[in-house]
Amino acid sequence: MTLFYLVPAFGVLALLYTFIKSAWVTKQDAGSDRMKEIARYIAEGAMAFLKAEYKILTYFVIIAGLLLAFMGYSNPKSSPMIAVAFVIGAFFSALAGFIGMRIATKANVRTTEAAKTSLSKALNVSFGGGSVMGLGVSGLAVLGLGGLFIILKMIFAPDSLANSEEMERTIEVLTGFSLGAESIALFARVGGGIYTKAADVGADLVGKVEAGIPEDDPRNPATIADNVGDNVGDVAGMGADLFGSYVATVLATMVLGRETGDMSAILLPMMIAGVGIVLSIIGTLFVRISDSVGNSTAAVQRALNMGNWGSIVLTAVACYFLVHNILPESLTLRGYVFTRDGVFYAILVGLAVGTLMSMITEYYTAMGKRPVMSIIRQSSTGHATNIIGGLAVGMESTTLPIIVLAGGIWGSYECAGLYGVAIAAAGMMATTAMQLAIDAFGPIADNAGGIAEMCELPKEVRERTDILDAVGNTTAATGKGFAIASAALTALALFAAFVGVAGITGIDIYKANVLACLFVGGMIPFIFSSLAIRAVGKAAMSMVEEVRRQFRTIPGIMEGTGKPEYDKCVAISTEASIRMMVAPGAIAIISPLIIGFMPGLGAEALGGFLAGATVSGVLMGMFQNNAGGAWDNAKKSFEKGVEINGEIYYKKSEPHKASVTGDTVGDPFKDTSGPSMNILIKLMSIVALVIAPTIANISKNKQATVSVKKETTITAVVATPAPAAVIAQ
Repeated sequence: MTLFYLVPAFGVLALLYTFIKSAWVTKQDAGSDRMKEIARYIAEGAMAFLKAEYKILTYFVIIAGLLLAFMGYSNPKSSPMIAVAFVIGAFFSALAGFIGMRIATKANVRTTEAAKTSLSKALNVSFGGGSVMGLGVSGLAVLGLGGLFIILKMIFAPDSLANSEEMERTIEVLTGFSLGAESIALFARVGGGIYTKAADVGADLVGKVEAGIPEDDPRNPATIADNVGDNVGDVAGMGADLFGSYVATVLATMVLGRETGDMSAILLPMMIAGVGIVLSIIGTLFVRISDSVGNSTAAVQRALNMGNWGSIVLTAVACYFLVHNILPESLTLRGYVFTRDGVFYAILVGLAVGTLMSMITEYYTAMGKRPVMSIIRQSSTGHATNIIGGLAVGMESTTLPIIVLAGGIWGSYECAGLYGVAIAAAGMMATTAMQLAIDAFGPIADNAGGIAEMCELPKEVRERTDILDAVGNTTAATGKGFAIASAALTALALFAAFVGVAGITGIDIYKANVLACLFVGGMIPFIFSSLAIRAVGKAAMSMVEEVRRQFRTIPGIMEGTGKPEYDKCVAISTEASIRMMVAPGAIAIISPLIIGFMPGLGAEALGGFLAGATVSGVLMGMFQNNAGGAWDNAKKSFEKGVEINGEIYYKKSEPHKASVTGDTVGDPFKDTSGPSMNILIKLMSIVALVIAPTIANISKNKQATVSVKKETTITAVVATPAPAAVIAQ
């Protein structure tokens, strides 16, 4: 039990690092008064969005918390404390997004100022801001989950064994923490995605295509909203997303570990997460470049890869010693006997899956690779062929990741059964701090470039920020590949945990109700995507109309003498995103409840529903993320010129205009709907896991009622006197 106290200590260490690194970033020079003014506009817009979003989510948390408290009170296997765990999880998830937002809006202008000196200094500042985000999210997750588990165990199961009813109740209450985290993550991801893409589409269509001015031009009224959107979508949204993944992965492994009857199987995933924090801190030390490399994209990418690979290798080594010092020689889960060596091999499988998924995603979305080049070539024949090319690349890009994912599931199961699948996901998520640091560095660099453009800084400053931004686009795409891979393994682990808690032994798709729910589950990601993309379209229309109005009515705006009304565009994105995020979020939470409690369906049908949603959601997420990323980098390729059929094409050429159209279509794919898929499938699985004891209790009561009725009928038959005629015979 002593080792359990180490887990929250790792979280405190991460938060201490976050505080120190945040103070260092804040001390860096923020530049001229004009730069500070632009940065203040972005920070105020970002915080205004968070304030509006968190106000709405507060009402949701209160209502959902009351419902959970009632459910916990009425279920003997749960407790009203589940509502407290839910509120804490929601608060920590929101806090993770807030920390990321604050540091990103401080680091962006300081990165711009650092870019005046050298690329290496700009990388240090931007990645420093990203590492605050990464370690802050990981620290809050480990501190919250580990600390809450210790408290709940002291309340419900102070001296109980792992497989006792008291420990089952402890972990069931702990699922509330994960539910709160994932709920906030979904709304943050969808709301932030709608915000950022409404602003981006409006800025691109009117500014680039119609007015013919550069991206982030200060004359564009939507440019501040666009820069705000980079933070609310890719920083706050991504932070809450991976916070939820981190917690859900560890929790699912703990649920399955409890079934082994050994406390060490519950402890191991938390220790892996905690040690992963230390190794990620060490990994950040590898992200350095020398001033002698000049302005090199390859050098920046190599530095980030060094940090990533360093943390992965260190995690693999550390997990060997953790597994062999914590677990016994062998364990049994649902009749499957596995060894601690098998558990270690499963962790290696998880690390390999995460690495391969990132590499494949990079191939399909990076500039200069075959998929992006194919879209560029098809841009030469018009807008329609660009769209066709991007869709084809997105569909093709699902093949290799699914094969890798399927191999990872099969391989990890062969190593250690269902526990192996869960611990593989936990091993992959051990490097979350580093993955998120690399991912958050991208929008900081993007904002830095925007500030350089708006403040009309020297050309070499924008060149350096563009190098960071180009690498950031690739890391953002690979980060989303990592996120969807972790979500798939996490959803499968949650699915296995749900089956055990719900008291069913399997899911028979030959049953009509199960097969029907399988199809319904497969449909959910499509209607979810439709609502999210449609929301972006509606908000973008309002943004386009507002930007056109300002260009038309504000005197001297194109000459630079008239000042755009940036706040009007920020308000449009904020109001639209808050209003339109509700429907997609409601689908994820309500649909499992309807399936689980509808008469004639129950736990097995809900399992079929989750299976359909998971497979469909993973494919949709990969397709949309990769198609959007490929379209984006196809457009960016024209900035330095691309050769098509022997001719060089640059910005403002006809092929470039076609690529802008493709990028505009891909924006809601890669930044709104696609990244939300991984939260969608995890959240539905967690909702199912939370209600599983109640469903099992209802099913048990029904069986008892049926049994009583049968006994009454049999008794009545036996007690009925024989007819007189028979007696006479």
